[in-house]
Amino acid sequence: MKITGYFPRFLALSSAAVMTAQALAQPALEEVVVTASKKDVSVTDLAAAANVIGGEDIVPGGVQSVRDMIVDVPNLSIGDQFGFARVFMRGIGMTSIDIGGEGAVAFLQDGAIIPRPAAQLMGMFDLAQLEVLRGPQGTLYGRGATAGVINMVTAKPGNDVGGYVRATAGNYGLLDIEGAVDLPLSDALSVRLAGKFENRDGYGTNLFSGEEVDDRDAQAYRATFAYDAGGSFRATAAYQHYEEDDKNFAFHYFGPSEGNPLGPLAVPIFGGQTVFQAGGSIYDINSDQEAINTREGESGIITMEFDVAENQTLKSITSFQEMDRFLRDDLDSTDANLFGQNNYTEESESWSQELTYNFSGDRLDVLAGAMYFEEELYGQVLVPLTNICALLAPELCGTPVGDFLSTGRYEQNGDVDIEAYGIYAEASYQLTEALKIIAGVRYNYEERSGTGAFVFDAAGLDVPTNQSEDWSDVTPRLTVEFEPNDNMLLYATYNQAFKSGVINTGSTSPALEPETVDAFEVGVKGSTADGGMRYAISGFYYDYADLQISFVDETSTVSTINAAEAENYGIEVEIDAALSDSFTMDFYATYLSAEYKEFFNGDYSDGFAVKDLSGNTLPNAPEYTFKVGLNYMASMMGGDVMLRGEYYYQDDVYFTEWNRADAYQEGYGLLNARAVYTLPGESWSFAIWGRNLADEEVISNNIITAPLYNSLRVGSMLPPRTYGATVSFEF
Repeated sequence: MKITGYFPRFLALSSAAVMTAQALAQPALEEVVVTASKKDVSVTDLAAAANVIGGEDIVPGGVQSVRDMIVDVPNLSIGDQFGFARVFMRGIGMTSIDIGGEGAVAFLQDGAIIPRPAAQLMGMFDLAQLEVLRGPQGTLYGRGATAGVINMVTAKPGNDVGGYVRATAGNYGLLDIEGAVDLPLSDALSVRLAGKFENRDGYGTNLFSGEEVDDRDAQAYRATFAYDAGGSFRATAAYQHYEEDDKNFAFHYFGPSEGNPLGPLAVPIFGGQTVFQAGGSIYDINSDQEAINTREGESGIITMEFDVAENQTLKSITSFQEMDRFLRDDLDSTDANLFGQNNYTEESESWSQELTYNFSGDRLDVLAGAMYFEEELYGQVLVPLTNICALLAPELCGTPVGDFLSTGRYEQNGDVDIEAYGIYAEASYQLTEALKIIAGVRYNYEERSGTGAFVFDAAGLDVPTNQSEDWSDVTPRLTVEFEPNDNMLLYATYNQAFKSGVINTGSTSPALEPETVDAFEVGVKGSTADGGMRYAISGFYYDYADLQISFVDETSTVSTINAAEAENYGIEVEIDAALSDSFTMDFYATYLSAEYKEFFNGDYSDGFAVKDLSGNTLPNAPEYTFKVGLNYMASMMGGDVMLRGEYYYQDDVYFTEWNRADAYQEGYGLLNARAVYTLPGESWSFAIWGRNLADEEVISNNIITAPLYNSLRVGSMLPPRTYGATVSFEF
């Protein structure tokens, strides 16, 4: 049964709609628990906007990647660029395109931080559930949760031998095999071995070479040990490895930008052709440079829990993460070799430790903790300046001067060492049977030190980029909860959140100041007396300061700045209802206003003249979204059948702060469907599924490139129509 929690989704919920749902509600919906709040809490009792996606929906045809989550989570917008996740919640997210930049949504696996956005696309296999906290989480998470938190909860070992094997075949040559097995090693110790292999043809073709683009060749493995002797001590230890080697994350050419109508410079200079001139589609490219994506990583997480007393628990989470990746794309977007090869290298090693203490009393609960994090990050952006003399000094091509220009490079390289720690405490006190107060505070400290160089031979630049900076902040929280009866919770929250300052590797930009937010949220969630319908409504207002924004400036260099002030507000409504013994429905809808209040920047369409962008909408901030899903469950031929259909709609979005048609996706809808038949005995099941059945062409991200390439539009796409069949065996 699909459960997406209770939480916020649209503009208004009329009393007539509530009465209708109450009248129709039959069986009770099952309850779900969220752990991302650092203690096990039912989503119905959590005074915040949250969602839980169950493991039964993290399957082929359901959620298989981070970007699939947009259908299940209100006010979530996702696009990938340069091979990393760009995740936005309520209009705030990953805007940096530079190495060293980090998102505003904290990604976790089993409560341990995943620091690199490029690693956040990995590890989504053999999960028990996905947990999402929408809105700033300044007290519990600090440093990088000014928009929210996503926690991947892996499946843990069972006490008996068992497991599953799942095989999927689909269009675009999809072959996906996933499985896990539980092996008890003793009465107290067991291990779960899990793995996933995924191979798929590309959604498009490089017309120049005939090679596929946006294909997938990936594999991942995990071993999890669990110890529980029934006493006061419990522990799990997990090791995970993943790797990719394909031509995924290609740069797709979308056309010239506003004010720069000529298109790629390689067309008039070398007679090159764009993908559209060569007769291709938006999913294709036409490039002399192959799209290359290789990455490899590993991680380990050790979790230990101690029952200090009957009502006191101490928890330790220790983790390490390593990731190496290389990405190559073509910035000039043609089949001509014109200084367009973009080589992107990133290497990261990190370690973190967190201790959490929980006390639960009759009226007073206390949560306190401390965390430490360190990371060594290396990054390089390398663009060989092949044939640049044809642009800068065509009369010198073939001469020693021309050869010197054309054998030069644009390069950013360097290391950034990051060290951070936080100390936090949160107490909740039951003033009366119906009224509770929650108050918390967190101290954040972060230090970054960067060494490296910025090289641009054509401009005669080779400068060191060594710098260091540290920041600290105190972020409070205050929440009031009121339960007028057993089936309703009303809450109001104020909290602050802090996103660390940034030093980008090899960047000439000065260290960025931290991004901060003052956040207000009110909400109501509840259910009918029989549990057949649940609802959640929330409204929020955010006052952001020093938003971190990346763009390409007039010198063709990536710059990252603090964009002064922004204001976001909106409302969300969610409903889950059991309409009958066989039918259930889930629905959400959202309204969002997200605007800059004070922001000046150079205009790429007008010679980089500085202009006032106040009042413009933030990137990836649709004004309206909604989703409606319908499930049918019944017995058939001794087995069980489940049918699901869902429709998701997202309003127009802009991808840059300029709010122009050259970086824009008009409103679109996604239609998904799935049918599952489980044989008698419940060991075998068969499914057929389809996503984006209307085959909508959707741009998921769009950036404006450097003036050196005539400010072209390039970016990435959501997948086209996909469909397949899955066979599962559980034992």
